Amino acid sequence: MNVPDDLQYSTDHEWVRVDGNRVRVGITDYAQDALGDVVFVQVPEQGASVAAGAGISEVESTKSVSDIYAPVAGTIVEVNTDLDAAPEQLNADPYGEGWICVIEVTDTAALADLLDADGYRKLIEG
Repeated sequence: MNVPDDLQYSTDHEWVRVDGNRVRVGITDYAQDALGDVVFVQVPEQGASVAAGAGISEVESTKSVSDIYAPVAGTIVEVNTDLDAAPEQLNADPYGEGWICVIEVTDTAALADLLDADGYRKLIEG
């Protein structure tokens, strides 16, 4: 499994790329592999306020429908509308073109609650 060292991770298998007080969010390689072929992504609503751990999106695959959770609290300031036409990007490029949204973080101290790459590797291998 690909677990980039420069990202942070939630225990719900979302990744976070921090840029100041904003974070780009997607699902991990482990999560997309477990889902199977993604056929639909419901992106979150831009401008919505979200609580850490709250559902923000749904991903439908050939195997199941899964919720995507906000790894941190904040406001959704950008969504990846390209996923409407190309949901398979979650499988093909989960850490690049397959990102889901950008959240402006309410409290950046909460980022310390996320896992680093080593911690996430232990979670998925454990």
